[in-house]
Amino acid sequence: MDDTVARVLHVYRTYFPDPPGGLQEAIRQICLATTKLGVENRIFTLSDRPEPRTLTRQEAVVYRYPLHFEIASSGFSLGAFSGFRALTSWADVVHYHFPWPFADLLHLLARVSRPTVVTYHSDIIRQQGLLQIYKPLMWHFLRGVDRIVATSGNYAETSPVLRTLTDKLCIIPLGLDQASYPECDGRLTEELEARYGRDFFVFIGVLRYYKGLSYLLEAMKGTDLRVVIAGTGPEEAGLKEMAQALGLTGVRFAGQVDDRTKVALIQLSRAMVFPSSARSEAFGVSLLEAAMLQRPMITTEIGTGTSYVNLDGETGLVVAPSDPRALRDAMCRLDGDPGLAEHLGIAARRRFEKLFSADTMGRQYLGLYRDLTGQQGARAAADKA
Repeated sequence: MDDTVARVLHVYRTYFPDPPGGLQEAIRQICLATTKLGVENRIFTLSDRPEPRTLTRQEAVVYRYPLHFEIASSGFSLGAFSGFRALTSWADVVHYHFPWPFADLLHLLARVSRPTVVTYHSDIIRQQGLLQIYKPLMWHFLRGVDRIVATSGNYAETSPVLRTLTDKLCIIPLGLDQASYPECDGRLTEELEARYGRDFFVFIGVLRYYKGLSYLLEAMKGTDLRVVIAGTGPEEAGLKEMAQALGLTGVRFAGQVDDRTKVALIQLSRAMVFPSSARSEAFGVSLLEAAMLQRPMITTEIGTGTSYVNLDGETGLVVAPSDPRALRDAMCRLDGDPGLAEHLGIAARRRFEKLFSADTMGRQYLGLYRDLTGQQGARAAADKA
């Protein structure tokens, strides 16, 4: 007997095992949480190394199609249309993760008839010229889907796009399942402590322009603060050059790290530092990971979900964006007051348990899927009457 509650197809431009990022982790956590509740998940994605074409993972079966070219970081594939149509025919719900303009195009050309939901992760911030060309397709797509999910009320209130779509908008914060992360590895922790010490600040993420890491390096000038930067990305070479030019001996670049190393680095740290400088930073999955592991956070006020995860003075410190002095003051405060850091970390863990568990997120998405499929059934019955 099939106990599947719903079949859900997730659609996004990249997924594991290709280089990880916060949005891929968010999709993984949604799939893990809903799988436990009887949802069967599949993921449609592109890859420049799509062999094998199909991967069976704990959270979902991943269907990978060749990435042929990119425009402003948006991948396109000339051979994915037939596969996408077949997968949408299988699905009860098609779950898009925005932004990915190619997904809008796929949706339009495939004439998707299944119930649709969009998790709206971020506005398009940097590519304003291309946005003007894309806007007609974007609005056609967003107005045509059944539901849109924002990951925080903060982002919904400050997004010029979401403010016009309130009739189909709901809020479901991201969540994490701690059991999906590896447990503390004593030997690895010892190795990392020998390399980096402990009570440093840690940043984990893709090294992109909006992460504000140049301001972090500026903040460290003339101090004995220590930071471990874990991740790779387009800003990596420039940041390393900047650190060298500023003579920052306290900055260490750890490169891309796996989950075991990530967990160990957070546990060795004094706090997570997240100096984002643009609204492209819509939530910050790494912040949830820090809170899950009882570490305080230093973030910036950019009107997004980062200030929903991290409450100033309660779970960490929030400072103005693009302000090295304010960032330095916050880091020095936690560096010089271990008791305060511990107090904020305990509160961060408590807030995580209350608001950001995978179980809570999974139940909310399951309710949304059931609502959508129930609506479809009601419409079909009404059409037959």
